[in-house]
Order: sequence, then structure tokens, then C-alpha cells
Amino acid sequence: MSSPVHSFTYLRPSALGAVDGSPSLGLQTCGGLGSRGLAPFPRFFSGFLTAPEAAAGGLLAVADVAAARYYQPMRPGSLDPVVTGNGDRLRFESFSACCGVHARLDVLPAGIDGEMFGTGTTNVDVNAPLREALARVGGADPLHLAVGPDDVTVTTFDGPVVEKKVPLPERWLRGFAEVQVISAGFDLRAEVGAGEAVRFLRALPRGSRQALWAVPAGRSLRLTARPVPGAVCLPGPDRLQALTRLLRHALALRIYGPAVQARSTAVSSAWEVELPGMRLTLTLSPDPARGFSGEGAVLTGLAAHTSGADADLISALLAWEPRVEIGELAARSGLDTERVRAALVRLGTSGRIGYDVAEAAYYHRELPYDTGSVERMNPRLRDAHALVAAGAVTLTGGGEHASVRSGDRTYGLRLAGDGSCTCQWWAEYRGGRGPCKHLLATQIVRGRAGADAGGGAIPGTANGGPTATEAQEANR
Repeated sequence: MSSPVHSFTYLRPSALGAVDGSPSLGLQTCGGLGSRGLAPFPRFFSGFLTAPEAAAGGLLAVADVAAARYYQPMRPGSLDPVVTGNGDRLRFESFSACCGVHARLDVLPAGIDGEMFGTGTTNVDVNAPLREALARVGGADPLHLAVGPDDVTVTTFDGPVVEKKVPLPERWLRGFAEVQVISAGFDLRAEVGAGEAVRFLRALPRGSRQALWAVPAGRSLRLTARPVPGAVCLPGPDRLQALTRLLRHALALRIYGPAVQARSTAVSSAWEVELPGMRLTLTLSPDPARGFSGEGAVLTGLAAHTSGADADLISALLAWEPRVEIGELAARSGLDTERVRAALVRLGTSGRIGYDVAEAAYYHRELPYDTGSVERMNPRLRDAHALVAAGAVTLTGGGEHASVRSGDRTYGLRLAGDGSCTCQWWAEYRGGRGPCKHLLATQIVRGRAGADAGGGAIPGTANGGPTATEAQEANR
């Protein structure tokens, strides 16, 4: 199936020039949504970067990932990075074409000295001449940065523009949703200083696709071939190559991942290099041949009976804050924290929510392209709803077991804990790539049964919370 074509339209190419004798980086923007609504060429920031050489390297690292395909590398990617203005910081993000690496450069308040003109998300043009110019940026002079054109108000838009037409893989979009759910389960596992960070990253084996494991050892890290408690998975060391641009500027290396045991299989992880006033984070899928788009981490949240209505309510409360706190959203919406999390998962399927492992908090973005319907982007969820509509689910054993009729077969399910199923999908992945369609269908039926038993309360209002309309009015 062919991918939809997405058009990027810029007033002019992004370029590195000079203003009053100082280097000036003008990043051109292409359509975006912010606190002031839709804009064809939004302007987010104008000012100086306090660590210009590190910032140039960080932008190049994000562009490197956007242009890379770590699996089947003969087919390069071509998507422009996304930038989000969150009030006090800028976040530059990209996905590799194979969807297995997510890169994010956070330019923090300490890294910028200038004026934020607005909040929102847009694509930025990173072209070949700009990449060559950024590679030559030194640290002696201040670097002026403008995100968005400075003369939109006097531009007629009748003149020549820069257009790029590229295939937009749906799996790349699904990756944004999966990464925020997966990384929300990470904890900080190790932190090392600049010297050890450089030594460790330079010593990584090249050309290996097997999963290795980084283990804290005093003030350093060591690699092992097998997992041990406290280790962080490194699936495909070559995928950290983008970090090598920044080794001379690194202040520390922090690694994040889920809890693992001695027999754990490969899992995702996040690798963060601290820079002066910035952070660059690479999040890796569990295998170079495995993109985030098929991980299925979003499916349980999407199957929640109230997630659709709750997402409408939570959406009205998002306000481009640098940190989106679960507890604060729960208090303002009147929902419990589990329902807030499920609502954020649903919002994440349209790219509206990201997760920052360094701050253990979510953040708001609006992807500048159509992400499509939730069910179209998640076939297992669509199939689960079809099973429910066909009456294929039967709960037994007081709701602890179930049987699901699918085609000419009937599958048995155990619902305790994370659940299990007798289907081939479960036998192959054991829940490692999310629930199968039979478990999802059962979760949907159980959720509806629980809602009926509770009297069918209107989501978001049963415990005094505002409606979505009321929340929108309060948030203006």
C-alpha cells in the first residue's frame, strides 16, 4: 500500500547567514497549530543560543536521525524535523525512516536568550546546504536563531516558495504514539560524567545488531551480552551514532529503561546526553528490525471504555505548558489518574502528547499533518471492535476468564494480571508487543459491563468534573 504524500511549503530555504557580523540561523517553518490557531508559517522564537556549537551539533543529530534508515539502510528517509514551542523551551524531534529511533533535542531556558513569540508545533526545513553550514559552526561567536520568518506580515505569499513532497509513512506517525506510552514506563538507571560518557560511546561495537546490556559499575558503565537486574538494554549500538557529533560538548550521559530481570528479552531504552543548556535524547526500539509502530503499547489505553470522551475533556485542558502533570489534570478534570493516562494515550495517537523521561512528565504538541482515525492506524483495535460487534466474546468464571470466537476457532483467555490467550499471536509474542485482538475485545466487553454496573455515568461529570465545553471556556 502506498503512503500518503505530504507537502512541505516554506517561504524560502532555511539558511545560516550573518546579522551585524554574527552568525544567524534562520529556520523556515511550514504550517502549524498553536495557541493562536492555524498559521501557514508560524514564528516561535528570535534570539541567541548560549552554546552555539553544541546547538548546531544537536540540530544536525536530529536531522541525521530523520534522514536515517537503520534497518535496510539503502533506502534513506527524507522527513523534515518537527519543532514545538512550549513557552520556555524549544523541542526539535524526528523519527528515523525505519521508525526504530526517536530523537529529541530540548533547548532549555538556560540554552536560549531571546523572545518566545508563541507556542505550537510545525515542521522546519533542514536542507543539504544548511547541514553543511551547521557542521562549520564554531563556539567563539554567538549564534542568533530565528524559528519562523521575521517578515510574514509584509509577505504577499505570491512569490516563489520552497516545496517538498515526500511520502509520509503511517507507521512513522504511529511511532509518536507508541514512544510516549513506552517511555512513560522508564526510570533513570544510570548516570555517568562527561569523561566516562565519551569513553563508553566511543568504545561501542560497530556493526552489531544484537541486543547488548549496559550495567552500572561504580562511576562507569560496562556492556554485557545478557540482562541482569538494573541493566539497560542497548538494542543495536550503531543506532547511537548520532550522539557522536556531540561528545566534545557532553556534560553527562543518562540512560533510562524499564525494570529487567535475568531472563528478560530485549526492550526499549532512552539515551540522553546532557549539553550546555540542552538535552539530546535518543529512544531505541527493542530491535533494529522492529519499528515502534507495531509495539502495541497504546492498545490497552485505547480499549478503555471512557477514553474517547475523557480525551475530549483532557484535550480542552492542554495549554502548551512545558510539563503536563497527571495529578494536575486529574484534579482539574475530576477524573482519576488511570482515566487521565488512558485519555493521554488516545491523544497521543494523533501526536498531541509526548513524554520527557528527564522530567518524568508529558508535554503538549500538535503534529502539523493529518494522522487519520485511531482505528485505521491500529488494525488490532479495529478487529477487536468487530469481534465485540459480532458478539464473539463470552465472559466466564466471574469475569476472570473468557472465550472469543474468531473465524472457525474459539480461543480461551485468562484475564488475571496482563492476561493471556491461546492464539498464535500470544504464543509468539507473549504480550511483548501489546495485547492480541482477542484480549482487546475482552477488555472492551469488561469495560462496558463495568460501566453498566456503575449506572452508566457520563464520563468526566460523575464526580464533579467539568464537561469538555466548560473546560475549554475555563482554559481560554
